[in-house]
Amino acid sequence: MINLEVDGDPQAPVLVLGSSVGTSHRLWDPQLPGLVRDFRVVRFDLPGHDGKPAPEGPYSVPGLAAAVLAAVDRLGIEAFDYCGLSMGGAIGQQLALDHPGRVRKLVLVCTSASFGDSPRPWLERAARVRAEGPGFLPELARGRWFVLDAPVPPLGRDLLEAQTGLDPEGYAACCEALAAFDTRPELGRIQAPTRVVAGAEDLATPVAMAEELAAGIPGADLVVLPHAAHLANVEQPAAVLQAMREHFHR
Repeated sequence: MINLEVDGDPQAPVLVLGSSVGTSHRLWDPQLPGLVRDFRVVRFDLPGHDGKPAPEGPYSVPGLAAAVLAAVDRLGIEAFDYCGLSMGGAIGQQLALDHPGRVRKLVLVCTSASFGDSPRPWLERAARVRAEGPGFLPELARGRWFVLDAPVPPLGRDLLEAQTGLDPEGYAACCEALAAFDTRPELGRIQAPTRVVAGAEDLATPVAMAEELAAGIPGADLVVLPHAAHLANVEQPAAVLQAMREHFHR
């Protein structure tokens, strides 16, 4: 079961927001006030990222996308816009590929069509979190989520610390799902008008990955934000909100 948080006018157009491995629906708190003026905003949590035990794996991005769609179906929602960051962006790609009639427009933030040249780092991280628990994750994420040598915003500090309460199996199974993810051969089938947003200092999904993603999706454009790393929407909340609103309203 996918946990949902729903805000805004029930009669407004629907915008679904997906977050990254290790975070929660709170990732989108900075943009929420600006989005609920125009949308019914549906945010979801990855398994084991909502304070509850995770369903047993294995997971896959297509399987998670199907679970998100089933949760949206329970709300009686047919078509929706979608924005996702990192793994949330992977799920957005999958939804657009598998259900082109459901996704109206797509914004992909700090994400990729494939997360690295080798699955090994993801599999090693999954094994470590199963063996040790999630206590090491804040230190690991600090240099990847945020610009080095820059102050971490208060929400960023909360998100870093909250990782220590994640369900280890849910986190590990999400890592394994990302290890197997690769939409590069299929990007040309995405029909939804797409904007890709990248952080200029993102070490987890560098600008080159965003360029590859934008080049592969017909008609997609690319926005690169300075002074932003992987959680660009936390470091540059107004700029990410502007990029989203421009795309969804044009």
